[in-house]
Amino acid sequence: MRIALMCFALLANFATAATAQSIILDVQNMRCATCPLTVKKVLQKVPGVSAVSIDYPRKMALLLLDGTRATGDTVIKALADAGIPLNDQKVTND
Repeated sequence: MRIALMCFALLANFATAATAQSIILDVQNMRCATCPLTVKKVLQKVPGVSAVSIDYPRKMALLLLDGTRATGDTVIKALADAGIPLNDQKVTND
């Protein structure tokens, strides 16, 4: 987890500060070994998502967005459309 967060932080440094947005999603419905792969694939297809890191043991997805092309609502809708409902989400701006 620490390595993933460090990589995520490094990626965040390359994004434009004015539009970069990091999001942590609570994906409690990941119950099997393939769920994290499915969640990651869905999120990577959303235009404006520049980085995705999945923490399966904690049931979380960490995202880095270009706020001009993707928003928290955009990724939440993409997951819902793929049949992956979310319990909660936390949006923080960088």
